Amino acid sequence: MEDAQAFLGNPSVGFLEMLLIGAIAGWIAEKITQSNHSIFTNILVGIAGAFVVGVLASILNIPVFGFFRTLVAATIGAILILFVWHRAPRRA
Repeated sequence: MEDAQAFLGNPSVGFLEMLLIGAIAGWIAEKITQSNHSIFTNILVGIAGAFVVGVLASILNIPVFGFFRTLVAATIGAILILFVWHRAPRRA
């Protein structure tokens, strides 16, 4: 769990950069999955995607650091989250 927290607290990516990465990654994932969300939802999905892929990357010993690598990781994670979200059964 410390690795995932270190990923989100990566010294090369600050708080505002993480918001920007989350917004861009969420927007890209929104377009790929043909969803329609607000900017706030895009930021949350992008940051959650960065966390998910950060955990997977730490398990697989894949280094993810810097703006562009974090953006790619967050985008992949956001796409995965939206893919699962759209395929989850809906309650009636």
